[in-house]
Amino acid sequence: MVRVGVVGATGVTGQEFIAALSDHPRLQVTHLAASARSAGKRYRDALRQPSGAIAWYGDRPLDPRVGELEVEEADAFDASQVDLVFSCVDAAPARELEPAYAEHAPVISTASAYRMESDVPLLIPGVNMDHVALLRRQQERGWKGFIAPNPNCTTVGLAITLAPLYRAFGIRHVHMVSMQAISGAGRSPGVIGLDILDNIVPFIPKEEDKVAVETQKVLGTLEGDTVRPASFPVSSTCTRVPVIEGHTEAVHVQLERPADEDAIRAAWRELGASFCAAGYPSAPPALIHVHDDPFRPQVRMDRELGGGMTTAVGRLRRDPTVDNGWKYVLVSHNTKMGAAKGCILLAEHLLAEGIIAA
Repeated sequence: MVRVGVVGATGVTGQEFIAALSDHPRLQVTHLAASARSAGKRYRDALRQPSGAIAWYGDRPLDPRVGELEVEEADAFDASQVDLVFSCVDAAPARELEPAYAEHAPVISTASAYRMESDVPLLIPGVNMDHVALLRRQQERGWKGFIAPNPNCTTVGLAITLAPLYRAFGIRHVHMVSMQAISGAGRSPGVIGLDILDNIVPFIPKEEDKVAVETQKVLGTLEGDTVRPASFPVSSTCTRVPVIEGHTEAVHVQLERPADEDAIRAAWRELGASFCAAGYPSAPPALIHVHDDPFRPQVRMDRELGGGMTTAVGRLRRDPTVDNGWKYVLVSHNTKMGAAKGCILLAEHLLAEGIIAA
């Protein structure tokens, strides 16, 4: 078994990792780390609220074995104790902590701290696996491991649906409007939740800039020791809506070359077919599910496709305002494919390739 440490274990994303790993055939959680406030406590007790209730947000019961593990302080966590670290701390602490972990073990991270470093690939399973080769360059930092962050959860669904279009037809321009789930902002107790009820919040700090540069990097071309970003611009408006899980995005894309509806649908269906067939435990049957019904995708009905790992697309139609213009809607699970389970699937691939060793 691969010994796994989860750093940021008491947060929402950390809990998603622990839930998804509870019965994994190869990856076993052996170490947990969080803030000084939780250090020294059993994990179960670190989750306990003043009322006595355990604030567990995973989509399956807490593994009793993991509940008994003692939480270590993230600042003092010794990554040499494990074979792999999943890091889900905020960007500022990640900037300091993740290199210290990478000196000893591979780090797969949900944080944005290292996403745009020139020697750090921004990986989406089944989409840009050729960029994995860039991980070797990080050995120049003197690390035994590496840092492999996933993209922002909003970027993930967009990049997955754009990748086959970019490769088959080229892209001139993308405009996207997101309707993002509240779980993407974490879970806060009390009346803060009233801010989103009966409301749409029209601004998410830093989100639109992340979507633009990250999409270009994910879909860029590996050239030697760096990634040349895709050249097409990405314009977006990112909003928060009263949905618990799952991001919906309305996308307008102008292609470089003409395409018809059948060709676009075929490109979507073919994306990552061999990757999904490789037998990874967390892989869905398909990366993209294409709907014919104009009333789909709908977030409540489609976010759990493929165990939350399949992006649903629909409402494909021409955009008559520009040459080679098309419009569509997607739904992507922000805390599964867009965060914890997407990172786990990446780890499964890197393990199969011998890049992560038990």
